[in-house]
Amino acid sequence: MNKAFTREDTVFDDDDELSSASALPVNAPNYMTPAGFARLKAELDQLTGDERPALVTTVAWAAGNGDRSENGDYIYGKKRLREIDRRIRFLVKRLDKAVVVDPAERRDDNDRIYFGATVDIVNSGGEERTVTIVGIDEFDPARGHISWVSPMATALLRSRVGDTVALRTPVGIEEIDIVDVRYVKVADH
Repeated sequence: MNKAFTREDTVFDDDDELSSASALPVNAPNYMTPAGFARLKAELDQLTGDERPALVTTVAWAAGNGDRSENGDYIYGKKRLREIDRRIRFLVKRLDKAVVVDPAERRDDNDRIYFGATVDIVNSGGEERTVTIVGIDEFDPARGHISWVSPMATALLRSRVGDTVALRTPVGIEEIDIVDVRYVKVADH
């Protein structure tokens, strides 16, 4: 929509856009490791304590300079302020639903796979891989961190060392052998 046909104070609620990329299952808790919770909390604190107040000061200064329609500092500042507010709302919702699970404190049934497990697997082609099951907001495939709602984690959950699980992939079903399971502290990014 052309900016000329919208009011300046119109609020576009893009929360659905933010959360759709990493949506939580309906009525499911937002499981997180302590490191993931700390990372999101630090981002929220930085946005609310530093970035937003500084931007509000800039926007107030720019608003005092007169004509707002051609004032780049004002226009960009208001846009950035909406982005920050949207991110703050998203973080608050995620942190409110967070259930922090520390894998390092797991004491019983350590050979079974649950949230926070670091699992050594071998696929049917003999390729070895290590994955750690983490929260939705913590997944990082490059580091081997997979979301607990991902197809691979769903296939692995509740399995034990020595089990073979079936993973549905776009090219068919792949069998994965579970070699080792351990629970260690998940490092932050």
